[in-house]
Amino acid sequence: MTSTHAFWLAGRQVTGEDTFDVTNPWDGRLVGKVGVPTDAQVEEAVAAAYAVRDEFAATPAHVRAAALDHVSKRLVERTEEIAQLISAENGKPIKWARGEVGRAVSVFRFAAEEARRFNGGDAQRLDTDAGGQGRLALTRRFPKGVVLGIAPFNFPLNLCAHKIAPAIAAGAPIILKPAPATPLSGLILGELLAETDLPAGSWSILPVANDKMPALVQDERLPVISFTGSEKVGYAIMDSVPRKHCTLELGGNGAAVVLADYASDEDLDWAAGRIATFSNYQGGQSCISVQRVIADASVYERLLPRIVAAVEAQVTGDPSDPKTDVGPLVSEDAAKRVESWVQEAVEAGATLHAGGKRDGASYAPTVLTDVPSEVTISCEEVFGPVLTVQKVNGEAEAFAAVNDSKYGLQAGVFTHDLQTAFRAHRALEVGGVVVGDVPSYRADQMPYGGVKQSGVGREGVKFAMDDYTYERVLVLTGLAL
Repeated sequence: MTSTHAFWLAGRQVTGEDTFDVTNPWDGRLVGKVGVPTDAQVEEAVAAAYAVRDEFAATPAHVRAAALDHVSKRLVERTEEIAQLISAENGKPIKWARGEVGRAVSVFRFAAEEARRFNGGDAQRLDTDAGGQGRLALTRRFPKGVVLGIAPFNFPLNLCAHKIAPAIAAGAPIILKPAPATPLSGLILGELLAETDLPAGSWSILPVANDKMPALVQDERLPVISFTGSEKVGYAIMDSVPRKHCTLELGGNGAAVVLADYASDEDLDWAAGRIATFSNYQGGQSCISVQRVIADASVYERLLPRIVAAVEAQVTGDPSDPKTDVGPLVSEDAAKRVESWVQEAVEAGATLHAGGKRDGASYAPTVLTDVPSEVTISCEEVFGPVLTVQKVNGEAEAFAAVNDSKYGLQAGVFTHDLQTAFRAHRALEVGGVVVGDVPSYRADQMPYGGVKQSGVGREGVKFAMDDYTYERVLVLTGLAL
């Protein structure tokens, strides 16, 4: 796993003049060296994608679907190898890495299905007024152009899949930039795509340095940008190209609400277990991990010790061990940032119930209460294994607490009441409400994205395809309708 990895330029494997190292955040060992594209190679990839855009848009659906099906099947065949690679470059526990491969399998399968049924054409009679007699409107969707996909480190395979698969399904060429810390999983997708019959130039996977990205973002030949990452970078991209179409998924500080009717021992055990697992899975490095628990006063005293016990039961350590629940963060600097935020909260009066300790790039699963509203961990996305718990009085106060955030990605509401579920759906300022579970649930075919500072647009294969395309109407005249 320490070989030099080439990148993919217009469907072929090439090397650059320089390389960079990918290291394992758990033990610091070298995982691999990756070739860096030269400026000329980046230009070649963009020019090839732009040149092939009309040909690719006209590619028969069965060709695109067959390629997507092929990638899905090959991911199944190489699951263990790819999971080991994800774990090595990301530090993700192997059990979560295997799950990530399984999700990518589904994403490419869903994309193959959507490719076969997308763009069927909606017909509309226009003779509802006399001036439209004999006229029929047929509406279809066409690609906006080449997609620039920018993926993050936390799901180095699946979030690359969420950029590539919808673009191919919609007939839009794509240039993918994987995260510098975790490029190897994305490059694996290139190996599988290269086995298909997709047109040369329709896809490239370029591990471009971050400081080279502004030029790509500004390139007029790339009219669609799909970015997953930090709020600061995402909105800087959007502000720099106001006339481009940008899909931004920028994170959040997910809240899990436990209401008064969720009060049996079985209910609270379930809620505590789910909260503990999904505040810490991926090392807390998920945009929809549980960062805030908002518990009704009637259940708070019984819920808190259950959460603390469940968090303390999380197995931390070597991500290659199948028993490990929580591995390291992506870097020691990331762990130091989390450490400083927790220290700030404790010094401001928060109570530490579990965790609060750092060891290199690892940070112990942590539970805090009585956290002042003005400290960083209350206002920002922690992106680490840290959980805050607060007490509220009633549904209205709970929902107001969820909305008291600049973010709005997803929220979980533990309730048995259907009316409450619908009130939550109406009241909560988020992109998704999960009832009876944590906000961390995501099915890869559902619309996924946020409001407020959590971004714009939606992922989920069909919904990303909508973002990558636009409607064009055809009016037929002189028909006997």
